[in-house]
Amino acid sequence: MRAITYSKFGSADVLELTDQPDPHIGPDTLLVRVKAASVNPVDWKIRQGYLEGLIDTVFPAVPGWDVAGVVEQVGLDTAEFQVGDEVYGYVRKDTVQGGTFAELVAAPVRTLARKPAELSFEEAAAVPLAGLTAYQAIQRAGVAEGQTVLVHAAAGGVGAFAVQIAKALGARVIGTASEGNHEFLRTLGAEAVTYGDGLVDRVRAIAPDGIDVALDFVGGGAVAASAELLADGGTIASIADPTARTEHGGHYLWVRPSTAGLDALTALFDAGELTVEIAQVFDLADAADAHRASETGHTRGKVVVRV
Repeated sequence: MRAITYSKFGSADVLELTDQPDPHIGPDTLLVRVKAASVNPVDWKIRQGYLEGLIDTVFPAVPGWDVAGVVEQVGLDTAEFQVGDEVYGYVRKDTVQGGTFAELVAAPVRTLARKPAELSFEEAAAVPLAGLTAYQAIQRAGVAEGQTVLVHAAAGGVGAFAVQIAKALGARVIGTASEGNHEFLRTLGAEAVTYGDGLVDRVRAIAPDGIDVALDFVGGGAVAASAELLADGGTIASIADPTARTEHGGHYLWVRPSTAGLDALTALFDAGELTVEIAQVFDLADAADAHRASETGHTRGKVVVRV
């Protein structure tokens, strides 16, 4: 099969298109014919070696955790799926090795769900990691109808999903973003505020009674600012700052693969309450350019690789 691989940590220049053996599958694993994958910030951070102490990389490594494709072969204990099913998933394994930037991927059944019918493969590939991150942060924080929720980096890949999911639950959502993204946030149903110096005062001006939940998808001073804004009984969930848990009694999380979570996202798509935005689509051979586009941090929406 054709696959993008790298044999050492480094810049996007280490990525190359190579021929690799087709992956084998175990009893609880499916072989998926990849139609599309997407780039997440964690992908290029791993490629650069920044997460070496957290998760092992086995060279030559195929990058990528997000996938949308078609089941080509089933394991002996994967009764949930059959050959020909269209699926999508967050295919994170215990090591970085056989990722989704390839024509085929061996995907544990726990990482997959049926693809939302109304989404293209490119759109579906843009959902799993970012969508699950938003969904699990909202679950962990206990977002409920009538609450006021502050979403940091609300125009980003994770933040945009969080805004929509919280709105679907009946919450009032305030989202931080640059002024150029304020109209985009309004289309998602959020009240937009500019991030940076003076954020606390700007949020207080429109939510004088405080916020019930803060969702931090950016780090920096987001958790500290959120702590100043919390109403009594409020909570913070962060994917970037452990002080949300250690100093403020909230939640610090790393997204988990979850079929149930993907099914919940699919239900929101089916109900018309969730949309996904794609910034750029690259061919597999141009995966290095896809990584570079993601690394700039200047894209709104997901960078997708078509296989």
